[in-house]
Amino acid sequence: MPITHRNGLHYNQRFYHRIFEVIQSFTFLLMGIIGYMVHIVFGTMLFSGNERVTQGLLYPRESETREVRSLDGMWHFAKSDTNKPSVGLREKWYMRELRESTNVINMPVPSSYNDIVEESEFRDHVGTVWYERKFFVPQSWKSQRVWVRFGSVHYEAYVWINGNLVVRHEFGHLPFEAEITEYLNFAKENRITVLCDNVLLQTTIPQGKIVEQDSDNGKEIIQQYSFDFFNYAGIHRSVHLYTTSYVFIKEVILNPKVTEERDGLVDYKVVLNDNSTNEYNIKAIVFDKDNNNVAESSTNNDTFNGEILIKNPNLWWPYLMHPQPGYLYSIEIQLTLNDEIIDIYRTKFGIRSLKWNNSSMLINDKPIYFRGFGRHEDSDIRGKGLDFALLTKDFNLLKWIGANAYRTSHYPYSEESMQFADEYGIMIIDECPSVDTENYSQKLLENHKYSIEQLIHRDRNHPSVVMWSIANEPRTQQTSADQYFAEVARYTKELDPTRPITAAIAVNFKQDQAAQYLDIISFNRYNAWYQNTGRLDMVTSYVENEARDWHVKHGKPVLMSEYGADTVEGLHMLPAYVWSEEFQSQQFSKHFKAFDQLRSEGFFIGEFVWNFADFKTAQTYTRVGGNKKGVFTRSRQPKAAAHLLRKRYFELASEIDQFHHKPDNLYEYTSQTQNKLLKNEL
Repeated sequence: MPITHRNGLHYNQRFYHRIFEVIQSFTFLLMGIIGYMVHIVFGTMLFSGNERVTQGLLYPRESETREVRSLDGMWHFAKSDTNKPSVGLREKWYMRELRESTNVINMPVPSSYNDIVEESEFRDHVGTVWYERKFFVPQSWKSQRVWVRFGSVHYEAYVWINGNLVVRHEFGHLPFEAEITEYLNFAKENRITVLCDNVLLQTTIPQGKIVEQDSDNGKEIIQQYSFDFFNYAGIHRSVHLYTTSYVFIKEVILNPKVTEERDGLVDYKVVLNDNSTNEYNIKAIVFDKDNNNVAESSTNNDTFNGEILIKNPNLWWPYLMHPQPGYLYSIEIQLTLNDEIIDIYRTKFGIRSLKWNNSSMLINDKPIYFRGFGRHEDSDIRGKGLDFALLTKDFNLLKWIGANAYRTSHYPYSEESMQFADEYGIMIIDECPSVDTENYSQKLLENHKYSIEQLIHRDRNHPSVVMWSIANEPRTQQTSADQYFAEVARYTKELDPTRPITAAIAVNFKQDQAAQYLDIISFNRYNAWYQNTGRLDMVTSYVENEARDWHVKHGKPVLMSEYGADTVEGLHMLPAYVWSEEFQSQQFSKHFKAFDQLRSEGFFIGEFVWNFADFKTAQTYTRVGGNKKGVFTRSRQPKAAAHLLRKRYFELASEIDQFHHKPDNLYEYTSQTQNKLLKNEL
């Protein structure tokens, strides 16, 4: 398999080419001219016809026919010289143990490598790093196919098994896999080597730039990016080995719906890896939450499409919209040949309907009012590394505060977090990793579409996913943004017409070129923070007027996808002053007043605080240890605004969704007149 990079150059050439570009100033001028010409001719480009399609990638689950083993744990790790990023490829480090070629340290997988080591050169590293570990494969696996699967590696990854390149993948928040059967030593030791490159360019998703600057130590390669979160890198999610039979279930596509008679109808499609004329049969069995068989269906290889009718189903409802939220069924897919079971795969699903019009969005024919957050996969030490304790804590906090939704800002979150959302009844606005998109080009468009295709392929069966977000704060005032986002929106709807699409827009409604192609208008605005800083008297009317302007212009439902203020825990100031806990609480309250007025006008459908918890960013003088807009600290402790928000979210659940079982400790006792005053609390 030839080693090529994003721009089609051989890998060694690519690194030389990149450094050469940053050294030679005339190249920047040339790029500027090319960029200008791209904008001129963009409207005449052929946008379709270059789509890439993802196959397979079922989440690794054990069954009677499949085994799964984790490769999580301690790996060997080596950092390349930023100025010599391709040295490991030239010297073929993947052909022998890593320690024979360079100095190695231990590194936990999954985790970001940036904050594990005390030296800043690891935290701020630009370029390639290497991972390696050994593993055994039992002799019993020799009669099966063996696969290696990565939950995600940021940003670009190359994987070798025993010195053989088996897969290359880019897009740092999505899974990839490869069959490795032919490269394994069965009943012997094996070696897996991973090259990870964190560099972001103008054609990657998200975008970035590489520049060269003078330092005390000579010339330094610097990664620049405009998005406001730290560019953590490494093997961020779990690594698995798993087995399948030689003929196996490759994909399971589910489309549950609610019929007019209020029954559940599950359309399913099963894809095999074998297109032969053998008389394969598929049997699909649905089990309820108590593992009772409630329905089944069979198909043969004339078509592996089928449908299952479920009478009087338990519908999937969001948290606080129903006494039993997050109800999940499971489906068992059996592949047989001549009555012999060849493969079995099981997965969970929910039955619910989604509808939307020019003023509202409905789930199971009930209007939705979103009460939630923007979030980040971010925590101390592990960075963006998957951590089940943290994941459990975060979802417990979402329940504690009464949220029913969040946006996966600004990239796909782990598959495990999607499973949690299904179980907890938390609605997800699922966002692709396009952040601050600008400098539109054909190559960028192709990568943007492919990132969305991979996201939808991965998450299409999750009932928690109720909306796709195709970008966050793109530069949609640029002329070329019009046709660019027309194509992105068209392609997203083609991939999945069952869910609405949105994008978090930060541009003024008069300048924006993208919202016309969306189903739901989402806008980000930081009144009294980035504009009119400190002026709490310049929040409510500003929010009301802007939301109305979006709705009047486009005639679509509107939600506020970001608002908030940085807050240092423990900083108290009266009168309220920026960065204090009092200011965050009062700024929220000003927004609440606007939201309630907008709700009464019939087109405003949701409010999302920025952010759930504090998170790390690049070093800037506007960030004290990172972004402090969380209602929880980075260690998940509540600020004062969290208690205010909790009261609002549970009160809204009572008012809108008739959920009247508020927590006993929502209001601490103050006096006998408390109940009379509660209605004025918000």
